Amino acid sequence: MSNVLIINPILYTAETNEIPKVDSIKDTMIYTLCMGFLHSGHQVTLIAARDYCPVKQEKYPFPVLYLKTVWHKLFLPRCFPYMPGLRRYLKTHTEHDVIISSEVFATWSYTAARMYPDKTIIWHELAAHNRMLHQIPSKVWYHTVARRLMRKALVIPRSEAAASFIRQFIRRVSGTVIDHGVDLGKLDRILASERKEKGKQFVVVSQLIDRKRIHRIIEVFAEFVRGGQEEYKLYIIGSGEREARLRALVKELQVQEQVVFCGRMTHEQLLPIVASSQALLVYTCKDNNMVSIVESIAVGTPVVTTAVPYNAAYIRREALGVVQDDWTMQALQEITADHAYYRENCLRYRRKLSNDHCAEQFLEIWKQFGGVRCHG
Repeated sequence: MSNVLIINPILYTAETNEIPKVDSIKDTMIYTLCMGFLHSGHQVTLIAARDYCPVKQEKYPFPVLYLKTVWHKLFLPRCFPYMPGLRRYLKTHTEHDVIISSEVFATWSYTAARMYPDKTIIWHELAAHNRMLHQIPSKVWYHTVARRLMRKALVIPRSEAAASFIRQFIRRVSGTVIDHGVDLGKLDRILASERKEKGKQFVVVSQLIDRKRIHRIIEVFAEFVRGGQEEYKLYIIGSGEREARLRALVKELQVQEQVVFCGRMTHEQLLPIVASSQALLVYTCKDNNMVSIVESIAVGTPVVTTAVPYNAAYIRREALGVVQDDWTMQALQEITADHAYYRENCLRYRRKLSNDHCAEQFLEIWKQFGGVRCHG
């Protein structure tokens, strides 16, 4: 049994500096990873930024610490928070065997890597320089801070693209990629009483904002419907500033009967819809690893996506759906015609996406690297 500390200040994405408040963090990616360690018999503690503390008081089966962030004009809580209390915590809590910290370009990862290089794993997602201030802080960080001061920490990438990027600056990078995991037991419990057969429908799980390009999905779906598939539905799960425009587009394309806006839904509400769909549809122009994609594959629903999300690499390699930039109605025709093939591939691959499997991978990789400093 290992005692694991996970440092992940940013629990969910905030599109602006106004961080949205949530009732619970139990649907977040990092909480799911913590549960994976717990399921595997390990002790785990999570440290997050206080800015992401849920509105409602929650009970967790492991310690969750929300640390105060400071100097918000320089260290924006939504993308680059600074928690001075972290150093004090690490200095007084030496019982952790392994520290898993999110991202190389991060003040918290720097603190952990400098204080405990032998114990620290940095779980890295970014595959390009951060755009903040014309990439200048990012470039300085990777070329100087990461290369010189964080080189002894072990980096485990979250995608092949992230691995390629970070190897330019740090030598000690795992050859094994660990994507965001899902709690298969929880998914199966949610779906236990639901019908298992697929309906004539597609689903979108997304914020309704510009970079997600939901309008392109609606346009392609409308073309698919006009091609003789009037019985198909498109469920759009999520909310955002572009919802009114998207509703107007649906009316303009005369597919009001086929497109259903569901608004924001809990996992318990949305997963049965995803599981009953022919495919999850993604048309994003800017994203990293997408948890919605991982969850879709885990419930046996293939994905039609652009090559933008980092998940696209293994979707293409393992034939878990269709990966094509600017995909058209032909992609929808392909996924429905060969659905049994893609679904079987998803069900075969789902074990690799388990949060339990991800947790064990972290510890196995750490053991392979000896859990010691890299000299030289």
